[in-house]
Amino acid sequence: MTDLKLRVGMYRYEHTEPLFDGRVAIDGVDATLDTSPLVSDVFHRMATGRLDVAEFGLTYFLRMFDLDDSPFLALPIFPNRNFRHSALFVNADSGIEKPEDLAGRTVGEFGMWGHDPGVWMKGVLADEYGVTPDRMRWVIGGTNHPIPAFDWIPQPVPDGVDVRRAEGDRTLAAMLEAGEIDALLSIDVPQALADGSTKKIRRLFPDYESVERDYYRRTGIFPMMHVVAIRRELAEVPGLVRSVYRAFEEAKGIVQERYRDNALKQHMSVITPWFSELFAKNRALLGEDWWPYGLDANRKAVDTFLRYHYEQGLSKRLPTSEDIFVPGLLDT
Repeated sequence: MTDLKLRVGMYRYEHTEPLFDGRVAIDGVDATLDTSPLVSDVFHRMATGRLDVAEFGLTYFLRMFDLDDSPFLALPIFPNRNFRHSALFVNADSGIEKPEDLAGRTVGEFGMWGHDPGVWMKGVLADEYGVTPDRMRWVIGGTNHPIPAFDWIPQPVPDGVDVRRAEGDRTLAAMLEAGEIDALLSIDVPQALADGSTKKIRRLFPDYESVERDYYRRTGIFPMMHVVAIRRELAEVPGLVRSVYRAFEEAKGIVQERYRDNALKQHMSVITPWFSELFAKNRALLGEDWWPYGLDANRKAVDTFLRYHYEQGLSKRLPTSEDIFVPGLLDT
């Protein structure tokens, strides 16, 4: 039987590298792998029908899932995840010292109203600090470089929320440094903060690592940003979704095992000093499978994101995991 020819798109992470270099194959599939330096380009190609299976921002997936003729279902594979308290930045002269101080302020947001880190942190701000998105004014744009609107994806904004785009070639980082916005919610770190050339920008949570570790201890949530999506008609091909899932799981497992093995030699292949101590600390908190795929280990985090997406007016209805994931992988 001839292997099914599929166009598969993803970012070239260390845990997907075994798929690119041939150490792992998708059984029964003749895959053409597609990637890009900007993962949003992969999303764009998937949204416009140029890919069959691809990494997809979770909010991008849900915006298209809301369509009457939604073309995709999700696989419980989460190639990108990150704690996002570190994504909140403030102007040092704004007087913002704690999350509650964001009420009544103007906040920049990268890319679009409700990018993946934005959905997570707006939800956390509402749940844990009582600051809902409608209590802030929002300016959308690029952090360090001007970017066009992602007009190839639905851009819902609920009534009662003040949202506008940054004008011309203005960047959100420059606006934050100048005090034109009070805070910034961004996947990208402002360049001036990263290179130490400004004292006008700081993080809202200076010790964000401790805050994020406490968040995980309390909630058990390691926020995912992206999922893997598949075209609906392909989800019906016998055995296909299981083959894709196994391949991504195997690729990730190879990398995790390398980290475990290298711990015996204090990770001498890693260029970062004291990395072994960090690895041991993370392993103690997050467990042996610190980057889990499958629905069982991720249901609470997925359900939380689905609720946030709905509460923020980005979904017309509140979907469930059973709605969005392919039936053949609900047992994972």
